[in-house]
Amino acid sequence: MADPLLSISGLEAGYGEIRVLWGVDLTVGKGEIVCLVGSNGAGKTTLLRAISGLVKADKGSIVIDGGEIAGGGPEVALSSGIAHVPEGRRLFRTMSVKDNLLMGAYLRVGEDKAVAADLDRVMTMFPRLAERRNQDAATLSGGEQQMCAIGRGIMSRPKLLMIDELSLGLAPTAVDMLSDSLKEINATGISILLVEQDVMSALDLASRGYVLDRGRITMSGTSAELAAAPEVREAYMGVA
Repeated sequence: MADPLLSISGLEAGYGEIRVLWGVDLTVGKGEIVCLVGSNGAGKTTLLRAISGLVKADKGSIVIDGGEIAGGGPEVALSSGIAHVPEGRRLFRTMSVKDNLLMGAYLRVGEDKAVAADLDRVMTMFPRLAERRNQDAATLSGGEQQMCAIGRGIMSRPKLLMIDELSLGLAPTAVDMLSDSLKEINATGISILLVEQDVMSALDLASRGYVLDRGRITMSGTSAELAAAPEVREAYMGVA
């Protein structure tokens, strides 16, 4: 594995008195794509929310690039280099595509030229967004909305891009296009933590993966190891 960018140790978190995550250990290396797979209700979204500070960590450690951020909140996570693309995209309705993208750079005060250059880079990466830059983002197709949500994350210049359910509700052609875009993003040095219910697609994209079941990491390994594991094949691929 590459040098660790994200290191999670003994993480426990939940909502009020309801504990969802139990002693989670996970790492993402610098320049790596890592996937997190599991069934509905396994705690995948809660784990991403805990990393990005949207859910308070009750116990454990979250270290990004050598700095502890557990308990720091969303702004600390973002300023530390973490961008979170949430499930369902969560774009700002009534705002244009361009303005949605610029919201990703709201902490980059005094970087007008660099922000403009990054906006051009996102528009080049996703030509459909360039064509619709002044259109209400809520009127985009599902695939275009996911492009916009990913682009908004890139605008923060993250070290780690976390994506919750890349393929949710999208046609296979859109998923293929987005997967190619993630490879392009990763090639620039941005690490990616991908949550995905389509296990085969996730393992094809990532170099390593983790299986989360009822709030606990039950398996980890290379994508090839997980794809070949009988437990994974039976539980998540419908293959004995």
